[in-house]
Amino acid sequence: MNYTNERIIKNKVGLLNLAEELGNISRACKVMGFSRETFYRYHRARDEGGVEALLDKNRRKPNLKNRVDEAVEEDVKKMAIEFPAFGQLRASNELRKRGIFVSPSGVRSIWLRHNLSCLKQRLSALEKKSAEDGILLTESQLAALEKKKDDDLADGEIETFHPGYLGSQDTFYVGCLKGVGRIYQQTFVDTYSKVAFTKLYATKTPITSADLLNDSVLPFFEENNMGVLHILTDRGTEYCGRAESHDYQLYLAVNDIDHTKTKVRSPKTNGICERFHRTILEEFYRVTFRKKIYESLEELQSDLDEWMGYYNHDRTHQGKMCCGRTPMQTLLEGKTIWKEKVDSLNLN
Repeated sequence: MNYTNERIIKNKVGLLNLAEELGNISRACKVMGFSRETFYRYHRARDEGGVEALLDKNRRKPNLKNRVDEAVEEDVKKMAIEFPAFGQLRASNELRKRGIFVSPSGVRSIWLRHNLSCLKQRLSALEKKSAEDGILLTESQLAALEKKKDDDLADGEIETFHPGYLGSQDTFYVGCLKGVGRIYQQTFVDTYSKVAFTKLYATKTPITSADLLNDSVLPFFEENNMGVLHILTDRGTEYCGRAESHDYQLYLAVNDIDHTKTKVRSPKTNGICERFHRTILEEFYRVTFRKKIYESLEELQSDLDEWMGYYNHDRTHQGKMCCGRTPMQTLLEGKTIWKEKVDSLNLN
């Protein structure tokens, strides 16, 4: 018996028991907010069928009288995937042109039953069907899916399958400290586990971008018997240039790492790093700069390393893969997925 049914019976039994304890039906009904007629109905039901008889009969079976025909429901689902950008009103109008009559509210009810109520869900269904059936997409479908991909990147929702599958790297301008000068932070975030690495520099160049990977990121993944397959960056000069002469591009090539770049003039498409930078600004930099005056880059780096240890090992994360675990917990538990992938590739 589910929680709702238990609550219904508990309230009705409570009324009957209270009347017995008080010895006064009218007073019990007043306290519980029931009428005397209701009390006697519950009393008769219990005497005739026991406690289970107190369960409302109309709650035992759903009323399906207002459901549309299965054929119509299938047509509504097909249109949701065929034209995912249509709203419920337009979907209803377009279906009417095909001789299928269902109201806008009826369309929405069907969408809700099949997890198609919002554009993102309908686009996901289209992606899944396209992958399974190998269907050719129309221009409007391709445009909608491309927009969804950009929106997912901006929201920090990136297609990632295991730790090391895709890393997100970006440059964060910390500020200009008196006696120290300009400070830039190189950031790398594993998009699956949200494990992050940071290092401070006085400049932002291809060398400093590659140095973070060489000094911290790749050694960490090697220690955990994993690697990095892809890296997503913006199109800044510290990440992009002529492949044969650009230090960062050369470093990725030497280590066989695929380089993915964000959409032109859309810096927010590196959403995971953007979100991490907001977190580190609010939880570390704005706090530490109010408590301490730094006289060297090394001193700030030391405190940053300490905070990063807290972030990776102790601070829980609510991301899609973490689900309340710390980034390190998520990464360590995801190592089995990495191993399965490597084993499958070796078998092939």
